[in-house]
Amino acid sequence: MTQPVAPTAAGSALSVELSAMPLALTLVESHCAAVLRQRSATLLKRHLGLVMAECLYIDGSGRWLGRDGDEDQFDCGDFHHPYAHVIRSGKPLTLSVADARIRLDHPGFQAQVATLGSALHLHIRPLRGVEGGREWLGVMLLAGTSARLKALAEDTGMAAFEALLCRLWMRLAREQGERHRSQILQDSLAKLNDGTRRQALADQLAEDLLGQSAAMQALRRHIVRAAETNLAVLLQGETGTGKDRVARAMHRLSARANGPFMAINCAAIPEALLESELFGHGKGAFSGADHAREGLISQADGGTLFLDEIGDMPLALQAKLLRVLESGRYRPLGENEERCADLRVVAATHQPLREQIKKQRFRADLYYRLGQFPITLPPLNERRDDIAQLAQAFITDFCVREGRDEMGITPAALRLLYRRDYPGNVRELKNVIDYACAMTPNGADIDTYLLPGEQDSQVADNGLDDVAAPVEEMPLALPGDIDDLRQAMRDIESTIIRQRLRLFGGNRAQAAQSLGLPKRTLAHKCQLLELDIK
Repeated sequence: MTQPVAPTAAGSALSVELSAMPLALTLVESHCAAVLRQRSATLLKRHLGLVMAECLYIDGSGRWLGRDGDEDQFDCGDFHHPYAHVIRSGKPLTLSVADARIRLDHPGFQAQVATLGSALHLHIRPLRGVEGGREWLGVMLLAGTSARLKALAEDTGMAAFEALLCRLWMRLAREQGERHRSQILQDSLAKLNDGTRRQALADQLAEDLLGQSAAMQALRRHIVRAAETNLAVLLQGETGTGKDRVARAMHRLSARANGPFMAINCAAIPEALLESELFGHGKGAFSGADHAREGLISQADGGTLFLDEIGDMPLALQAKLLRVLESGRYRPLGENEERCADLRVVAATHQPLREQIKKQRFRADLYYRLGQFPITLPPLNERRDDIAQLAQAFITDFCVREGRDEMGITPAALRLLYRRDYPGNVRELKNVIDYACAMTPNGADIDTYLLPGEQDSQVADNGLDDVAAPVEEMPLALPGDIDDLRQAMRDIESTIIRQRLRLFGGNRAQAAQSLGLPKRTLAHKCQLLELDIK
């Protein structure tokens, strides 16, 4: 049987050295620099019989020393406290508490040592990293008897402890810096991805909310942002700017897209019926209410309620709507029990609501509640660059709707559209295009004389018969921005021939005679100008 080996002196020394490993492991397991500093101070105080032990850190600017868990800071250039002396000289400093109280007049430092006895001494050591340059980390403050502090200053174990502390501190600082940089990068990428996603959604809206002007691009971005929230939206703008289309687009992009979209025009429904339309009513609530009916608020539960022309809502009804917005609760007419509705309200108006508030026709509290996310729609006069795209879209829509062959619009007609005023905005432009499309012969393009407001009175209005000879010509609208004289002359010639052919019901012989041209010449010009009015 093997006899146990008695421990040697060397083995005993190794056992003593290994006994310190759990202490080192405690420091190594620190997950951040603040925890490392706290654990280091606790170990020093607990195992070395010190009255006080603390590690202070230098902030990122290098100008201030801070204390963990305390807002106090020490200016590294202020020599009223000993930390500045240690950092400036790079050497340890030992002094008695009594001397510190007399010589060093710094309120923060005095508060730090206020509980220490005058017979004790302070030992302050600079802490610097040793990897990749001697970078300042902070200082270590120790308080104890003079003999104890002197023994620690000469102890190689203390030097090893300090080296380990600084190495771990440097490593954690680098990791924290890397995490910070990584987080910044992630945040930047998230913002970039978020911006890309929003731009993609705004581009999708361009298929329905036409226009590439700066005003329309900004509007689409606002719609995307509004759709991401559950805030009440107030759409303001002139009549005909497309508030209904904006409200529907916002609903499609929102988290409520799978819910219902309910719309009501507050100006189109009599005041007596508007409340019932919104809140619903119970059976027998009023004369003729033979059965209960769900209102739009109930039907819009989980979705969006669009209130168009909100400025025309009666004041009494405004108060009830405000309660719905604030609490989500409402009561149908003729019923005693309240109901709940989870909906998003989008309101629209062309009226200046602030003026309505001054005239006491609109509630200020409802205005501010509706206007959590205000959006102003630009009038067509502020986005004239979009007229060509809008006009072509309306032409295409008319041809599909009416089963007509494809048609275009002449440059001269388009120039006239650019110069018009549009008090009715996009809606007025659509009406102009629809009329011109209806008046354009098959196979032809919309020309200037077909635009409403650009025609003179017809022959019948002037009392002329079909074979009238000399006729008063329609005035030609000459553009003021001509930069191609030949093209302008062709446009004018085309307009004159179209007018004359229309005047004579497409009879080329009569049109040629009225213009003083041989019939063959007129036919040739019609072919060159691609005029096929028979």
